[in-house]
Amino acid sequence: MTGTGVRAVARIVARDDGRGGTSLPVLQGEGPLALRRTRGSGAEARVMVVGAMSGPLGGDRFGIEARVEAGARLCVGSAAATIALPGQGKGEARYDVRLDVADGGELRWLPEQLISAGGSDLRVRTQVDVGAGGRLVLREEQVLGRVGEEPGRLSSRLTVRVARKAVLDQELVCGPGAPGGWDGPAVLAGHRAVGQLVVVRPEFETDPVRARMLGECAALTPLAGPAVLVTAVAGDALRLRRVLDEALDQVAG
Repeated sequence: MTGTGVRAVARIVARDDGRGGTSLPVLQGEGPLALRRTRGSGAEARVMVVGAMSGPLGGDRFGIEARVEAGARLCVGSAAATIALPGQGKGEARYDVRLDVADGGELRWLPEQLISAGGSDLRVRTQVDVGAGGRLVLREEQVLGRVGEEPGRLSSRLTVRVARKAVLDQELVCGPGAPGGWDGPAVLAGHRAVGQLVVVRPEFETDPVRARMLGECAALTPLAGPAVLVTAVAGDALRLRRVLDEALDQVAG
């Protein structure tokens, strides 16, 4: 910890153990980012991110790096929602996520919601690289403000590359100081929960998923590669999760 905030990076490496399972030769957490291996299923290893402190607060710098090697399967979740809070430190907080999935590896990245509390200022950057034969399920959910409170400022950018080619690069900025219209009918339309679901599967190359609406507030869009994007908005976190779960059942079921 420094005078300008907390610095913490957690690292995960998943590797085929040669016996039909997945080992975790690297499982390192720091400060507020504790990692715990939990009971897996079949060949898949499971890891939970456990927040050991509040935050991120203003001035904090958090990061998570995960690499899934060929033949390994990994699921990463979190024990609770992450809450961005105002802090004594000046400036924005940052949360950087870097994910690498090798050809033949599989990652399910399923953290709980990120809540942007009033007065907070958080920039989230998620970068994902998937090998040509890799598989990915990635879920992001943002909730703007706690009950009865206005949100803080939240900037979230998600970049996904498959076989070194960009298939998705999008950014959403919400809250005080965001470009005008972020809460208008073309973006959130007054909703306070927004989420993305990215699914990468090699079979989408030969059996693409068609674009369609998933109810009134969610859309499925094929990407320029073996991947699809589901974007959804909802009035609260519970409804958002239900929409994304239903979408995942349709796409990957």
